[in-house]
Amino acid sequence: MAAALCVTAMSWVASAQDHVVTPPLVSRHVDAVYPSAALVAGQHADVVLVVTVDADGHVTEVKVRESGGPLLDEAAIVAIRQWFFQPAKRDGIALSSRILVPFHFAPPAPPPEMLLPPPSSEPVVGGAGVVSGKGNGGLSTAGSSATAHVALPATPNTPKEPEKSTEVTVTGRALTPSRGASDFTFDVGSFEAVPRQNSTQLLTLAPGILLTNEGGDGHAEQVFLRGFDAREGQDIEFSVGGVPINEVGNLHGNGYADTHFIIPELVQTLRVVEGPFDPRQGNFAVAGSANYELGLSRRGLQRGVTAKATVGSFGTERLLLLWAPEGTNEHTFGGVELFKSDGFGQNRDSRRGSAMGQYEGIIGGGGLYRITGTAYANRYHSAGVLRDDDFRAGKIGFYDTYDPAQGGDGTRFTLSGDVEVPRGDTLYRQQFYAIARGMGLRENFTGFLLDPQEPIQSPHAQRGDLIDMDMTESTVGARGSSRTRLKALGRQQEIEVGYSARGDSVQGTQRRIEASTGHPYRVETDLNSRLANVGLYVDGNLSLLKWLSLRGGVRGDLFTFNVQNNCAAQSVAHPSKTNPPGDASCLSQENFGAYRDPTQRAATASTVFLPRGSIILGPFSGVSYNASFGEGTRSIDPGYVAQDAQTPFAKVTAYEAGAAFSGGTEKLSVTARSVFFQTKVDRDLIFSETAGRNILGGGTTRTGWLGTVRLRHRYFDQAANVTLVKSTFDDTHLVVPYVPDLVVRSDTALMDDMPFHIQGAPVKGIAGLGITYVGHRALPYGQRSDVIFTLDASATLRWSMVDIGVAATNLLDRRYRLGEFNYASDFDPSRAPVLSPVRHFSAGAPRALFATLGIAWGAK
Repeated sequence: MAAALCVTAMSWVASAQDHVVTPPLVSRHVDAVYPSAALVAGQHADVVLVVTVDADGHVTEVKVRESGGPLLDEAAIVAIRQWFFQPAKRDGIALSSRILVPFHFAPPAPPPEMLLPPPSSEPVVGGAGVVSGKGNGGLSTAGSSATAHVALPATPNTPKEPEKSTEVTVTGRALTPSRGASDFTFDVGSFEAVPRQNSTQLLTLAPGILLTNEGGDGHAEQVFLRGFDAREGQDIEFSVGGVPINEVGNLHGNGYADTHFIIPELVQTLRVVEGPFDPRQGNFAVAGSANYELGLSRRGLQRGVTAKATVGSFGTERLLLLWAPEGTNEHTFGGVELFKSDGFGQNRDSRRGSAMGQYEGIIGGGGLYRITGTAYANRYHSAGVLRDDDFRAGKIGFYDTYDPAQGGDGTRFTLSGDVEVPRGDTLYRQQFYAIARGMGLRENFTGFLLDPQEPIQSPHAQRGDLIDMDMTESTVGARGSSRTRLKALGRQQEIEVGYSARGDSVQGTQRRIEASTGHPYRVETDLNSRLANVGLYVDGNLSLLKWLSLRGGVRGDLFTFNVQNNCAAQSVAHPSKTNPPGDASCLSQENFGAYRDPTQRAATASTVFLPRGSIILGPFSGVSYNASFGEGTRSIDPGYVAQDAQTPFAKVTAYEAGAAFSGGTEKLSVTARSVFFQTKVDRDLIFSETAGRNILGGGTTRTGWLGTVRLRHRYFDQAANVTLVKSTFDDTHLVVPYVPDLVVRSDTALMDDMPFHIQGAPVKGIAGLGITYVGHRALPYGQRSDVIFTLDASATLRWSMVDIGVAATNLLDRRYRLGEFNYASDFDPSRAPVLSPVRHFSAGAPRALFATLGIAWGAK
């Protein structure tokens, strides 16, 4: 017979209060079949397998630790590959794990009437065992292991043997305590089935997020969150593995963050904190923060090599190659992506290439280290915006463009290393990183409206409003922390102190380009900036009672600015009559021709202190309640810096109260959240079509509610969320333009074995459906936008080493306006401009169909 261990759930308290790690539970097991060839020899043997279980409960890797011979090894591997688990969890969050599973093979005793009966097997029922184990002084850390020992009962119908044990090793980086109901951590897992074109779109797993993009496929998406128009990152702190990616001093938008360099298949988890409630959140964490953690552990992406090819509508082609050596964990991998598309209309072609690699190793004392490198380059064109009246009059098509010169390019190279080391009751972390970034961008929002004839200029016609930006940025930085576990008030407590530091050297220019020649005719901005940010924080995770916790602390930040303006003078009140400046952009004269240097330097510094805290009650019957308060900040654009002047920080004050439920049955996991929130900003940023970006405005207030629910089962994973918010100006009480007041999102994944086999191997079917609904958005001058409603769907068959899938975006082929604006423009220079505001829009993509073939090899 063959027998296998059925692991019984036991919890391991891995940190001071409530970092609870539970090993995986067997939901479905298949008995190993005793090989008929082994019956002749009457072979008895034990086979011990090292089994990797991913965050969805699937077996992704099997290695033989103790061999019972080739025949029995193969029988055990075939069986374990068909097992399904409830995944290991830390603080209720599913994560991958590695377990030891022993199989004992013994031939059945032949009954008197039969010489050689058919082979049979009986499952071993796992007995309850006491989990004992420790790692890193009780702190839940990455790279260190939580070990659970579960006693095995004697095998039925075989002589009783000495007890054996199975070892459950749960790996993962150190987790920070939750900030309450607005702290969302998503294991991408089964939701890879829902079509998403890039890593930015994974943000829609969090409630209240709308993504738009008038800049084209290579341009970072504009993000709306909780009533904020965060543009491309000005109000959201983005990071990858803790490395910040917001670009300080970017002319297109301070805080610009392009996540397109992240290969979606390499995103393991995504943490989104909506609101500034964690002292670790730094610059740009106004509406919240988002951190991508990388790993190669999702279904169908096993150790070894995986190659995928996708072709589809509008000349779309994508090639993906992923690799990960056997014997390494999910945080060691390499990947390369190549993408091209002709786009769904005029001037929408794009090309990009991305490479990412990471190695994680164990160091003495239970710590770990990681080295991560990325490289990225892209080139694209964009259609920009269209006037709605021109489209309705038939002067231009829905997917056309006014200015084919719009588009951009970018490069990004990153190298980072971090180490995590436990020493007694303290966990130390240190990270260093370096980033080199280049970006070029051309946009035209107003056509031929912004080139008036100035008295000092030579006579000229309107030359066009095409903006040409070029930025080069280099960044070096570090982060570090020390988290200590101690006992007070009869309970375990945690205190963490940490710092962050980064320095940026930024060179940025912005010019206007003449439409007829393509030549620059005016320099609007030319800045060389040296920017620095040093922050420190203290964070406590305090357990006052079994049902009462306090989490939070204070953060302080120093920002320094040293800005060389190479085009400081662009106008003169009384030009020289004998030597007028003419068409020069960066003037070298003052009133009446007095000489001045065209450059000017400005330097200043400011500090800010930000208290943040949460109180958490429960859980009571699976329900936890929380109230949170926090202050956040956004550093200013270098163009606003004046010598020794107090820098006008944007300061945000946020409040929220919510409840979270976690429960369900053995087969169905249920989580739900409800949150009421309010956020006040003293100096908000509002979109300006003449500048092509957001500029400083007045104070605003956002009040709203969000609700989420997620159901997880062996056969399906369903998540849905709703966000309602009202955003108003504090002085006029008018509605803040462009932000949505209603966002609804649903993600559904279905998975099961198909009722047929191919060449004796099972076939798994996977389907995904994504639904987005966005209500009317406020526009300037009392206008409202159209609604957005889209369906995206996919279906995949997974057989042996092969994946075959199809996907459709905008399945109903709805013609919708992804972005809508209201302002004056003139895209026809042959007529006198009409300066009254008119509706503009950027078109959403029509229905697109894609087919994908994936092949994995090199892994057992």
